[in-house]
Amino acid sequence: MTPEEYERWMIRDCARCGRRASKSAEWSDGPICRTCYERAMRLRGRCPCCGTDRLLPGRDTDGTPICRDCAGIVRDFFCDRCGFEGLLLGGRLCEHCTLADTLAHLLDDGTGRVAPAFLPLVKTLLEMDRPKSRLIWLRNPNVVRLLQGLATGSIPLTHDGLHQETPWRTVTRLRDLLMDSGVLPRLDRQLLPYQRWLTERLATIEEPEHRQLLRHFATWHQMRRLRAKAEKAPRGRSQTNHTKQEVTQAGAFLAWLASQGRAIGQCQQADIDAWHTESLATRRPSQSFLRWCMRTGRMPRLTLPPAVITQDPEPLHQHRQLAMLRHVLNDDSLPLRARVAAALVLLYAQPVSRIVRLTINDVTDDEITVTVQLGDPPSPLPEPVADLMRAYLRSRQHLPYASSRSSQWLFPGRQPGQPMNPVSLQVHLREIGVPPQRGRASAIRHLILQAPAPVIAKALGYHDKTTTRLVTEAGGTWSRYAPGDH
Repeated sequence: MTPEEYERWMIRDCARCGRRASKSAEWSDGPICRTCYERAMRLRGRCPCCGTDRLLPGRDTDGTPICRDCAGIVRDFFCDRCGFEGLLLGGRLCEHCTLADTLAHLLDDGTGRVAPAFLPLVKTLLEMDRPKSRLIWLRNPNVVRLLQGLATGSIPLTHDGLHQETPWRTVTRLRDLLMDSGVLPRLDRQLLPYQRWLTERLATIEEPEHRQLLRHFATWHQMRRLRAKAEKAPRGRSQTNHTKQEVTQAGAFLAWLASQGRAIGQCQQADIDAWHTESLATRRPSQSFLRWCMRTGRMPRLTLPPAVITQDPEPLHQHRQLAMLRHVLNDDSLPLRARVAAALVLLYAQPVSRIVRLTINDVTDDEITVTVQLGDPPSPLPEPVADLMRAYLRSRQHLPYASSRSSQWLFPGRQPGQPMNPVSLQVHLREIGVPPQRGRASAIRHLILQAPAPVIAKALGYHDKTTTRLVTEAGGTWSRYAPGDH
């Protein structure tokens, strides 16, 4: 077919979106483009014409979705294998059956069946919503190579075996799926990528003495600290990023000091001052390395510049804060996830980084009161917010993210077993008109004026020095309240 013939026979103005594109179907309401076709294949509900609960690809004269029979669509959309009505792929199979066939092919151990060790992974992938996203992921040549290698045994089914494979982003995602499905034992999700990053980072350092010193710093200081924290609670991505900055800035300091003609053992106070003069905030991560060098006798005892205390963001006026809260609680058109997070910010002064670390076990509902474990004791949610939380917990079962159904995070992310990225949640809050930093600053200042600072700190997970400083700045009457266990 020539381009002119293709343009004449296939290109049309879509009857639903108006876009001029290649048509995928010709239905009763006109030509349908590929985008509108796939959107129609995911719309299910009760047909207003016949009352049947099924796929609703058609449209009536008012534009209301209706079933194919009522719309006069001749083509049927039933899977030839399982009979499910929906989007059909090759061989007139639905997405679920196509995914099952693809996984059976990739995870074949040579006997014509899925390797027994990978049956939990297959079950996890098949139970998720929107399997087409996994089909797209399985087209990645690196994913194909890794899965086939693991199934046949050419790649050891261990964390050490995966640690040797590349690219690391694909390996990390596959490792998360294997841990979530129980195929591999659970290890700290942030520690493994950091170890891989550290190996690649040290390989870029040309000076052998610098490379060895940074390896000792990472092994005997950073890794020990990271493992100790991982034993207490899962760590966030921001902690790992800060650890990477420490190594990066330590390497930059060693290179800068070498350009001055001195080794680390010959470092002087003037060098420390000159290093921090250009940008104290940027070069502050190197101070962890410098303290370690002084403590272990690798450099002389010198004075590091003190930390610069950043000013808290300007809090919202109380009327503005209440208006935002009223909008969040009453506007049902806003995303439910963002409404729940905004309520935690505006009522309980919770930072976004802490909100994404909450789990469903932190929320308790005895059918009378809903509480959230922010500190000690758990904080009760007032009734409008409690209803939001109940509705959100029910909606988590339909999140279209991988492994979200089994995830324990209150705000699960797109990566298997990972919480939502704090930056993404901040974006969602700003989209509904809630500035997270200013909203939190306003909430904590109003709370410490209503109760003693140590009580607020214990209940909301703050340090008592922080709340005491804030109540003093606000001129509250609780500034002389004796701290302690009351």
